[in-house]
Amino acid sequence: MVNLVSASWGSTLTQTDKQQRIIAAIDLGTNSLHMVIVRIETTLPAFSIIGREKETVRLGDRDLVTGCLKAEVIERAITCLRRFQEVAKTLNAETIIAVATSAVREAPNGKEFLHKVEAELGLSIDLISGQEEARRIYLGVLSGMEFNNQPHVIVDIGGGSTEIILGDTHQARTLTSTKIGAVRLTNELINTDPISNAEFQYLQAYARGMLERSVEEVLANLEFGEHPRLVGTSGTIETLGMINAREKLGFVPSTLNGYQFSLKDLREWVNRLRKMSNVERATIPGMPEKRSEVILAGAIILQEAMNLLGLESITVCERALREGVIVDWMLTHGLIEDRLRYQSSVRERSVLKTAKKYHVNLEHSDRVAIFALSIFDQTQGILHNWGTEERQLLWAAAILHNCGHFVSHDSHHKHSYYLIRNGELLGYTETEMEIIANIARYHRKSPPKKKHENFRNLVHKEHRQIVSQLSAMLRLAVALDRRHIGAIQQLQCEFIPATRELKMQIFPSRPDDECSLELWSLDYKKGVFESEFGVKVVVNLEESAVVVG
Repeated sequence: MVNLVSASWGSTLTQTDKQQRIIAAIDLGTNSLHMVIVRIETTLPAFSIIGREKETVRLGDRDLVTGCLKAEVIERAITCLRRFQEVAKTLNAETIIAVATSAVREAPNGKEFLHKVEAELGLSIDLISGQEEARRIYLGVLSGMEFNNQPHVIVDIGGGSTEIILGDTHQARTLTSTKIGAVRLTNELINTDPISNAEFQYLQAYARGMLERSVEEVLANLEFGEHPRLVGTSGTIETLGMINAREKLGFVPSTLNGYQFSLKDLREWVNRLRKMSNVERATIPGMPEKRSEVILAGAIILQEAMNLLGLESITVCERALREGVIVDWMLTHGLIEDRLRYQSSVRERSVLKTAKKYHVNLEHSDRVAIFALSIFDQTQGILHNWGTEERQLLWAAAILHNCGHFVSHDSHHKHSYYLIRNGELLGYTETEMEIIANIARYHRKSPPKKKHENFRNLVHKEHRQIVSQLSAMLRLAVALDRRHIGAIQQLQCEFIPATRELKMQIFPSRPDDECSLELWSLDYKKGVFESEFGVKVVVNLEESAVVVG
């Protein structure tokens, strides 16, 4: 029998024949909406940036009472996204990958906004968790900078959150996301202009207090004698690098990639910026439009992060989340075979790590996953038309379907849903985690129903159909290992169109095992599968196992 844990967990992705592919990535940040358009050289593989777009939309400027995204901000964002789409089309982008971060993640009407965008523009936006955002930032930096097997701490200060990441050439060791950002702190904590001493001191203390936990986690994962290099990404840090370079060098370098400035330089800038009004900050040579409003809060976050980390200098990297989104797309489409290849198994490793965390019986889950994927593969193009992506979601749900036992045996399928949904499965979008959790939720008891809140969380009909059909397959797979002893070696399915029968031949692992409990369980569970696919399942136990050559 194939061991799925150590073997390939999905169908092999076919390499494209096209030598070049053009892809656009959009990042809906708290402060700005950014788009990068790249040309991927599939033979290298590498990508070069052929276009950039940015607009300050301020999604983080939410209603102070409800926390919702404001109607006028939503309209501004949709207008901007429409323009981005036109630019991407002009540059012949074959697809647009869009991600939304903290502002949309935290807004009560964030998902409504994403559905409105999809309805009006046909643009699907993935909502990603803070940890997933950190992972993709790491991928972006790793793609643009040589780590030389040295640990790197990456700091990314956004409008609504700050990510601090510890990584090396091989993997991201620590991924953290803290709810402090340049826009958030400016809106919530700065009411004077220039800032008063009391507000300034509180801002420093607040930033330090919020960052302490993330920094402790990073430092705890450094090995004895390691001296990490500090890398800074995104608008705040690029701006600080730019204005520092202009003053120190007398010009701005053609690229800020690799530009370094010290903690001493940063402290001097913080002291200068705090004494200026917003109007005065706006006149600083090199200060981008509207950045002057939030630069002080962003600079304080960086200063406190560097103080806590005990690092005296920072190197600017111009690649971050957007480029990480591109790298992640290349990985999932099988276009990377070099030093980044290890990152392509992040989903598999994350699922197995979660299974271990909740003491899942992996031998049983592995068998269930093999049976589920076997049913999926043998009925593909006959009873369903789902592809590689859905197959991978089924695998994850099969491995984790029993994790709810960690909480309690009673209603463990419901506990599985909550553990998966609220865990940090890296490499997946919020929607994908919702689908995996729902598939696992419905491996037993009631089939999916619209009255169930967890099922209603899936707004798209297609996503609900994925859950309904794949969970029906998972039910049969669970039945096939009812005693958790590997009694069934394999199964073969044959569909008879004339009678709409699905004949299922079951091969026992031992010739003398009648597998009566597995057959009873199959008979008990097959009803959901039959009603979902409109077939009659006929099960036959073969006398001996077939030896596959």
